[in-house]
Amino acid sequence: MEKYDLITILGPTASGKTPLAAALAYRLDTEIISGDSRQIYRRMDLGTGKDLEDYTVNGRQIPYHLIDIVEPGYKYNVFEYQRDFLNAYNQVRLKEKLPILCGGTGMYIESVLKGYRLLPVPENPGLRDSLADKSLEELTRLLSTYKKLHNSTDVDTVKRAIRAIEIEEYYKQQSPEYREFPQINSLIVGVDIDRELRREKISRRLKQRLDEGMVNEVKALLDSGIPSEDLIYYGLEYKYLTLYVLGELSFDEMFHQLEIAIHQFAKRQMTWFRGMERRGFTIHWLDACLPMEDKVEKIINLLHTKN
Repeated sequence: MEKYDLITILGPTASGKTPLAAALAYRLDTEIISGDSRQIYRRMDLGTGKDLEDYTVNGRQIPYHLIDIVEPGYKYNVFEYQRDFLNAYNQVRLKEKLPILCGGTGMYIESVLKGYRLLPVPENPGLRDSLADKSLEELTRLLSTYKKLHNSTDVDTVKRAIRAIEIEEYYKQQSPEYREFPQINSLIVGVDIDRELRREKISRRLKQRLDEGMVNEVKALLDSGIPSEDLIYYGLEYKYLTLYVLGELSFDEMFHQLEIAIHQFAKRQMTWFRGMERRGFTIHWLDACLPMEDKVEKIINLLHTKN
């Protein structure tokens, strides 16, 4: 039997990866580390799809890490995720348990599986001032002049584009002293959901979260003093709901544009995961429609199968 240090469960939004991770954690008596770039924020619950009830299985609360760890408005980054992941990972390993990494943020997941050596990138006020008057189109063009783009699929606001340029410029000017990051041998399982079923689940879940009070969640965040541009920076639900609350979009416009944006986001997630396979990762894909106990059993079998 090959010894794994970690189990990774990944998949696009609405694929059912969190309930699967929780069911597996219940079976293995272990803990889950989140691999989601927005669930780290407190009070951002419906918009990020935390679904914390999924972490209770047969009356047992499954311990989880890296959810609700920073305040909204904070600009969390991949470097910080590596640091926080490693702390959580070591905590679980000290208990002689096999951690489960679960999420859909490809960059975060790949950064710990590949062991990227990253440096924290400080803000560059001078550069930001020089870019402040440029349009998103101009910034995107400027970003494309760098040899290595920083998560170019995520550049959907001026702030994101400026930050991406800031990161590229920093690496261009530095001779990075890469920090050590351990090599982690992970069993990687992907939840494969049919495109049409995924679209149906995304639309149904969006309506449900709006019914549950997602608009009020955004209003409460704005009322607490978080600038609207900070919420828009987080994209998807927070971008379009903030524009709706500000009166820049009607409810129907918000719903239609957000629905399209989430579908596009899920497609980009799958593109990233397929790219991981091309970059040398072996992902064992499971049909999302399989009964939960069958999916868990298949993962247990993979865990005990030699390559």
